[in-house]
Amino acid sequence: MAKRITGSLLSAMVLASSLLCSSVAGAAEQADPLQSPMWDYTRQIFLGQMPWQFDARVKVSAPPFAEDPTQVPITVDASALDGEIDKVIAWADLNPIQHIFTWFPGDKVKPRVSLRIKVQQATPVRAAVLTRDGVWHVGGVQLEAAGGGCTAPSTGNADPYWESHLGEIASRRFGSAQSSRYRFKVVHPMDTGLVNNIPEFFLEQLELRDSAGKAVVKMQLYPPVSENPVFTFDLKGNVGQHQLWLRDNSGNEFEQTL
Repeated sequence: MAKRITGSLLSAMVLASSLLCSSVAGAAEQADPLQSPMWDYTRQIFLGQMPWQFDARVKVSAPPFAEDPTQVPITVDASALDGEIDKVIAWADLNPIQHIFTWFPGDKVKPRVSLRIKVQQATPVRAAVLTRDGVWHVGGVQLEAAGGGCTAPSTGNADPYWESHLGEIASRRFGSAQSSRYRFKVVHPMDTGLVNNIPEFFLEQLELRDSAGKAVVKMQLYPPVSENPVFTFDLKGNVGQHQLWLRDNSGNEFEQTL
């Protein structure tokens, strides 16, 4: 005998069907715009189970082709989300070591950073911005490259220069009434550990501190950052003197007043 479906049960079934259709439609809308085979994997690794969305306000800039895969300039700009950001994570989907940096931009710095990275092959390069409402906002760019950047030995390993100049910092400041831009270069081989007989050796912590010793910028760095890395930060207002502090994975610490 066929069971009778009550009005309330029928309404519940219609609602469930509607929610399922909405869920499927939402999943389709969130299809990876860069069509990477690693997206689902990297999303779980870096974003976990937290809510996320692709967001054009998170801009990742890179050259259309990496002429030198060991020195690829990229810029991550989340200025459109300024004032709402907890942290920023950047990674390259198809690198053997994917994680590039985790950045904690404070209230005194604009959420925009430029640096150079290594890539092993053509790959999407992404940035995910965690806002204070607990949602990740994801942007990215497709970077074309001939490859080999992560498994090429650093030039420092063939030149004794770096041993006597390790950690030397060259910096420059560009100031205006509205902002101050810091650009600095650090002598360091940034070895990935992927080359035979060359151990992993890289800068892993960076802080830009104000005159009171408080960090206005904090970054965790990883081996895909290029050898002798160059960083650019923009601070809000024409602020006073700052101290740059770095530490590598061997415990060496480097400091300089900028």
